[in-house]
Amino acid sequence: MQLTRMSEDAKIQAKQDNSSCLELSSLLECAKPKRYKNISKSLTIASLALFSSPSFAGDTVQENSGSELVNNITESEKKKSAESFGGKQLEVTKIDMALLYYQEPNRVTAAEGIVNLQASYGDKSVLDGKLLLDTLSGASPNGAVPQLQQQTFTRPSGNGVYHAVNGDTPLDDTFKDTRLQINGSWVETLSSADKVNFGFHLSREYDYTSLGLNTGAEHSFNRGNSSVNTALGYYYDIVDPVGGRPVAWAPMLYREDFSSQVEFEDEFDKTRQESSAEKQTLDISFGFTQLLNRYWLVQGNYSVSYLNGYMTDPYKIISLVDYTGTAQGYRYEHRPDSRLKNSVYLLTKGALDTGVVDFSYRYSLDDWGIKSHTFETHYRYQFTSTFYGQLHLRYYRQSAADFYHTFLLDTAKEPVYGSADSRLGALDTYTFGVKFGHKLPDGFNISYRLELYQHKPLDNGAERVGQLAELALFEQVDAVIAQVGFTF
Repeated sequence: MQLTRMSEDAKIQAKQDNSSCLELSSLLECAKPKRYKNISKSLTIASLALFSSPSFAGDTVQENSGSELVNNITESEKKKSAESFGGKQLEVTKIDMALLYYQEPNRVTAAEGIVNLQASYGDKSVLDGKLLLDTLSGASPNGAVPQLQQQTFTRPSGNGVYHAVNGDTPLDDTFKDTRLQINGSWVETLSSADKVNFGFHLSREYDYTSLGLNTGAEHSFNRGNSSVNTALGYYYDIVDPVGGRPVAWAPMLYREDFSSQVEFEDEFDKTRQESSAEKQTLDISFGFTQLLNRYWLVQGNYSVSYLNGYMTDPYKIISLVDYTGTAQGYRYEHRPDSRLKNSVYLLTKGALDTGVVDFSYRYSLDDWGIKSHTFETHYRYQFTSTFYGQLHLRYYRQSAADFYHTFLLDTAKEPVYGSADSRLGALDTYTFGVKFGHKLPDGFNISYRLELYQHKPLDNGAERVGQLAELALFEQVDAVIAQVGFTF
């Protein structure tokens, strides 16, 4: 659960893998006349990242794409880990590894290692396995508004306190976590026009466990120039927060207000529910890919997700302020226990004389009142046959959830739902990135990217009473993302 303290948009940026570059290079290949008649391969390469399986719960990023990329591996590489079984051979065709570092100055730091192994079983089956290990630490906004005077907060466990510097956004600097995630998938070719896939997901961190299954199908037609896709995924998550789940709108308690530790613990326990809770997610998506000519293709995708269960962040609070803007206390947030999300995604990609370019747009809305627009483009330039460079630009805009509040007045009626989490507020994000890759002898590839990410919360229009008019309630956050990747 600690990992959710990074915004969803920041996680997408931090974990964006090498798939886009692989897809771009594949488009260059499919642009060649000798492969035009067998274009279903290039369509599969370009579409698998979007449609082969739904996004994993809590991990809304594109996974490594292109199981058909095994065709780009030399026969000698395919043989290096072959095993005979039932008349077929299990052959390791590709291994991807990546190291990623994400840093928000004076805030969150994340480090991640990924190993992805791809293998073929006979000529109709492709297996894919991914192992991911990441660590997260640093300081994260707890939801309270800044004050001109020092603020003191009880730690989520109830043991000890931490403080906020005068005038600064209150940060909980005590959180850290390590996550281990395992993903697997099996893609089976039923015929020259049909494929199916099955996958699983397992993720475990200190206070959060996620299990999932997914399946999908793809059908190509029009001589392989068109394809349609569908996918289904189900995920079951268990939340077990440090200190237990806070009762909705429970007040934050302080040890100093009680005569004994026993009395404090008794009252603290009354603000907590049974420690664990559940969340279920159902994802469904439908998509298509159409080759326009040997140089350009378009893709489209519609997806719907239904979430049910515990979606409150147990570590977030909201400030109760009086007419002078001075905090009179803090309440633990409360979010709805269901959420319906819809999104539409469109992409066009083409091979130019100087390289490959893509443009994409995503529109998403949910019944929490959040609407978002995402514009993104990549341009890859092939300097030589073994060296390329790529530019990446991305803009994201989001409206606020219906129940988002920067703070609550202590004289106002308590709302049914409420959160001061800036990730649920109106915001803009910007990303600028560069990436370079080298193709080395013996099928070895290395790439490295550097991106600058900016998260800019927007004023929600609430009247700033008293001292809050003098303080920065919507602080911009900048981050740096660095990644090195290896493929062999």
